[in-house]
Amino acid sequence: MYGADLRGADLYGANLYGANLRGANLYGANLYGANLRGANLRGANLRGANLYGANLRGANLRGANLRGANLRGANLRGANLRGANLRGADLYGANLRGANLRGANLRGANLRGANLRGANLRGANLRGADLYGANLRGANLRGANLRGANLRGADLYGAKNYTDAKGLYSIVPECGAFIGFKKLANGVIAKLQIPEDAGRVGGFTGRKCRAEKAIVLEGEGASKHDSKFMYAVGATLIPDKWDPDPTVECSHGIHFFITSREAQEYA
Repeated sequence: MYGADLRGADLYGANLYGANLRGANLYGANLYGANLRGANLRGANLRGANLYGANLRGANLRGANLRGANLRGANLRGANLRGANLRGADLYGANLRGANLRGANLRGANLRGANLRGANLRGANLRGADLYGANLRGANLRGANLRGANLRGADLYGAKNYTDAKGLYSIVPECGAFIGFKKLANGVIAKLQIPEDAGRVGGFTGRKCRAEKAIVLEGEGASKHDSKFMYAVGATLIPDKWDPDPTVECSHGIHFFITSREAQEYA
């Protein structure tokens, strides 16, 4: 089926395991639940196609046009999507573990809850993409464009080359002392000073921040997460451990928010 014209074709649940669809025109085709495992779709036109729940594990989609395609819950584990156009595609809950997305265009794509563990996103365009709750553990982010992307709740633990990615910004001051706010177990909002020499991280995957140590300026009470950890005015608080990894939102350190409103609204 090399170069076949299958525009708008109804291939619901079709078994196309290992099929050669290189350069095929599948514009707007219905491939809901289809088995395309190991298929060759290099350079294929799948714009606007329905691939909901399709099995594309190990498929070759290099340079394919998947703009606006429905790939919800699709299995793309280990697929080759290098240079593919996935702009505005719906990849909600899709499995892209170990997939090659080098140089792919994912601008504005829906990747909520997607599994991108160990994926190669080198040079990929993820501008404005929705990555809420996505798994990016161990993914290669060298040169990736994440400007305006929603990474709230995303798991970036062990992500590689994240310092080379565009759009991953810290929201805490890089130097100098500053003020933070924290809600205590009794509902009191503690005002904290983060000293100049304290390590600080926050902002990659949410608004919660943490520091290596903090001085309590206002507010007293116990921590919401450890009733034995007390906040008292004038006290310098030092956690049992300190984790400087900015890709992990919740880890060892003194947690706080930049604004008192955020602290107040924190459940």
